[in-house]
Amino acid sequence: MKAVLCTRLGGPRDLELADLPEPEPGPGEAVVAVKAVALNFFDTLIIAGKYQVRPALPFSPAAEFAGVVERVGGDVADVAPGDRVIGNIAYGAAREKIAVSAGRLIKMPAAMDFTRAAGVSVTYGTSLHALRDRAKLRAGETLAVLGAAGGIGLSAVEVGKALGARVIACASSDDKLAFVRARGADDVVNYAKQDLKEALRELTAGKGVDVVYDPVGGAYAEPALRAMDWGGRFLVIGFAAGGIPQLPLNIVLLKSYDVLGVHWGAWTERDPAGYRATLAQILKWCAAGTLSAHVHAVYPLERAAEALEEIAGRKAMGKVALGV
Repeated sequence: MKAVLCTRLGGPRDLELADLPEPEPGPGEAVVAVKAVALNFFDTLIIAGKYQVRPALPFSPAAEFAGVVERVGGDVADVAPGDRVIGNIAYGAAREKIAVSAGRLIKMPAAMDFTRAAGVSVTYGTSLHALRDRAKLRAGETLAVLGAAGGIGLSAVEVGKALGARVIACASSDDKLAFVRARGADDVVNYAKQDLKEALRELTAGKGVDVVYDPVGGAYAEPALRAMDWGGRFLVIGFAAGGIPQLPLNIVLLKSYDVLGVHWGAWTERDPAGYRATLAQILKWCAAGTLSAHVHAVYPLERAAEALEEIAGRKAMGKVALGV
């Protein structure tokens, strides 16, 4: 079978396409014939050795996939050969077949295609966990989303709307903002042209936003923090801009802010039932059309490097996938 392999740490062009033996399912495992793989920004970090998860070489990148169960090992009751499923693992999905714990697999809605389904677990899972469980976002509150046109940002815009919030989408270009406005954002801020703090305050009549969702970090974190209302909640999702911000804790104290870390992957391991319930809700919303699960582009396995460069260059609006 074909697999994209990271045999040495580096950039997307250091990846290799290799032939590997087909996997065998162990106890509690299922072998899935992968139909689509979704990529995320953290895939560009993990192949460079700059992510908190550092697998032994060689390994395949990609955490998200969708496919068909081909075989199961002993002690597997929840899935069976022929089931259409999605999966979410730390890495290893960029290959034609994969053996995974059956507990990490969720059955797909019959009407959902593999490419869209592959990309919902990390982005939409992170956003629903962050907004519902960590920030406890309430209907009628105002949510500001940084990096709103990327896969993770778009998911926060759509989940925020599904939870009843007013959503202000923030991104670096007018075409990205038009993209997210067409997908439900109530207001937009171009932080390449506007002062982020002042724009958010102006859009809230000086009050400030209730929740900030920040997968970007860098120079945009502090102005977004300063644009929150009293008791605001700041969600730390990631650092796509590269820099880890140093937030002014005196402002956190004076405004009674909550700064909340969101580690979706670790939470799914600690609360498997919560993980499954969260993905069931997401898939239900996808089937109903509440969430778009928008795919920006699909590449074949042999062009995985190009796909990752699309993400690293911040050109993608929505998800980038590999078709298998």
